[in-house]
Amino acid sequence: MSAVATLTATAPAHADAPHVTATPLTFTVRTAERTCTVDADLYRPAGVDPAHPAPAVLTTNGFGGSKADGSTDATARAFAERGYVALAYSGLGFGRSGCLISLDDPRIDGHAASALVDFLAGTRPADDGTTIDYVTTDKKGDPRVGMIGGSYGGAIQLATAAVDHRVDALVPLITWNDLAYSLDPQNARGAEAADVPGAFKWQWTNGFYLIGEGQPLLSPSLDPSRINKLGCLHFVDDACATIRTLNSGRYPAADTRRLLDYARSVSPVSYLKQVKAPTLLVQGQADSLFNLNEAQATYDALTAQGTPAKMIWQSWGHSGGLTDPAAGELNLSEGNLETSYTGRRILSWFDRYLHKKTGTDTGPAFAYYRDWITDPNRTYATAPSVPALSRTLYLSGDGKLVDQPTKVARGSREYRNRLVPTSHSESSLAGTIGLPDPAPYDTKGTYLDWTTEPLASATDVVGAPRARLEVISPTAERTQDSGDAADKLVLFAKLYDVAPDGKQTLVHRLVAPVRVPDVTRPFTVSLPGIVHRYEKGHRIRFVIAASDDAYGGNKGIKPVTVTSAPDDTGTLRLPVVP
Repeated sequence: MSAVATLTATAPAHADAPHVTATPLTFTVRTAERTCTVDADLYRPAGVDPAHPAPAVLTTNGFGGSKADGSTDATARAFAERGYVALAYSGLGFGRSGCLISLDDPRIDGHAASALVDFLAGTRPADDGTTIDYVTTDKKGDPRVGMIGGSYGGAIQLATAAVDHRVDALVPLITWNDLAYSLDPQNARGAEAADVPGAFKWQWTNGFYLIGEGQPLLSPSLDPSRINKLGCLHFVDDACATIRTLNSGRYPAADTRRLLDYARSVSPVSYLKQVKAPTLLVQGQADSLFNLNEAQATYDALTAQGTPAKMIWQSWGHSGGLTDPAAGELNLSEGNLETSYTGRRILSWFDRYLHKKTGTDTGPAFAYYRDWITDPNRTYATAPSVPALSRTLYLSGDGKLVDQPTKVARGSREYRNRLVPTSHSESSLAGTIGLPDPAPYDTKGTYLDWTTEPLASATDVVGAPRARLEVISPTAERTQDSGDAADKLVLFAKLYDVAPDGKQTLVHRLVAPVRVPDVTRPFTVSLPGIVHRYEKGHRIRFVIAASDDAYGGNKGIKPVTVTSAPDDTGTLRLPVVP
């Protein structure tokens, strides 16, 4: 049972903020790849000195940004105005910082950030000789420091904490667990799917690739350490090779495993065992780049190993525009920490782990935003954990989604893909750059759907639905063992909300790409996590489609048949909140 979330912050109000002095600094660091300069700004609150030290907050930008972008600068100032020493810096390869883009690799980006922790500890000077001695320390060389930031600025926190255990608290927002899943999602579950690549998320990946490659062109006279003379202009070679392989549309076994292993090696999934810092994970419900499943995977790993962790599912993520949070939601550019639920949770997190106020209530283990609640003081609900799968629906042969196996009608239906995409979920970068995006659609004959009767009461789904499917595709069966995983069948599972007037909504425009490991066997699909209310009188529609224009798809035409019988049919399981 969920509860309405309330929390009181003990941090000083923004209106009483002290005067803050900002000082630009540079640091020359040596990474595993090369030597380069890190560009940073130090924010010192008035009244903080060796006799009155304060904890520090370290923050950096999202992909394509810099220390000067709205959210990074605003975040640093917001915490400095609340009495923290803040250090904002441009991540490697961005702004005026040197080195190539290495995707928050702990061996490169993590070690660079660790050098900034040395500065906050007072054991390392900036390039101009500046040192500081007014950050709270636990012992000599060990400053009291937390980190906060979103997306690319979220993963760097986990990378830094993995290589530097002096970091005391983390708040990663809307970031990834496994880049191999983020960029090439495979939503089939189980051991048989572990080594099968997914469906290339080409719109998001190439959008960010072009942003990265454009850095030397957009910022002339860059540090030479930012130019790669061999492969890509601005990425390390392995990242460049990974993107090129994904764009090729081919998945030869040896090359694919090596390159996806690289993506995993620079991702939290590979190094979370080394992360001991208490972590407050904040993930966006409207996010097709890094969906809620990524935060769930990180949270599960941290809590299993005993690392203190809690998780919030907020409204906004990468999809639909980062600069327009819902009313009352955390807005980093505005620094509305005391007046937003997530902001108050962050302040309490740092109170507990940076100010060491052991009696501070850091809130529930899990909280989630409900967009169907209009009162901004009641939009968040809480629970001791993400709700379990609790309701099972069955795929009937007549296209119905029924609540009992005995209601399943015998039947067989077919769809077939075309050589071009025939379904649309989103134009991935449209919201980010302010462009309109056509409504989702599926083309007749290229998908199958199953729909419930109108619901007798409102149904709240919180978590990742799961489907068990079995398909028949002789064409895919003949090609799936060719040695190139691109010859396996690809399909896309998703959930719609159908209103009484027939209008349907693809929930948060999320889909679950699947490259079927073996079409001769049943397989399980984990759909992206959602928080959604199906109102009374609405219907739940489950769809499997042959394609999606935001992703890579099938190689060749592969007709698919799905059969149903009362004793042998597919299922859809939902995590429904009582």
